[in-house]
Amino acid sequence: MDQSDDPRELERKIEQATRMASRVTDQTTVERLRAWVEDLKRKLQQHREARRTKQATGARAHELWEQSGRPSGRALEFWASSRVRDQRGRSEIIGVSVGRPRRVPECLDVSIQLP
Repeated sequence: MDQSDDPRELERKIEQATRMASRVTDQTTVERLRAWVEDLKRKLQQHREARRTKQATGARAHELWEQSGRPSGRALEFWASSRVRDQRGRSEIIGVSVGRPRRVPECLDVSIQLP
């Protein structure tokens, strides 16, 4: 993990930039600091979500492994299966299909013709 992506480092930078923005009088600098804080918060949220996803994938992989009788040497298989199931679950929440692509209706088929 890159040090700049470490959650504690991101939180420290957020606090520092927020304090600086409250002390600065130049409006342009304040806006830039606030934009930076929002970017840092977004990175922190992405990191936390990725960590939760990884933990959920591991728990699901372990569950699948136990359901299959705890076979040795197949950890990667169960991890991959868990990832696919997690991705399908997330895509169904947002309405995206994962897996076999659907045929595009002719009225929406936009083919690019190169000269």
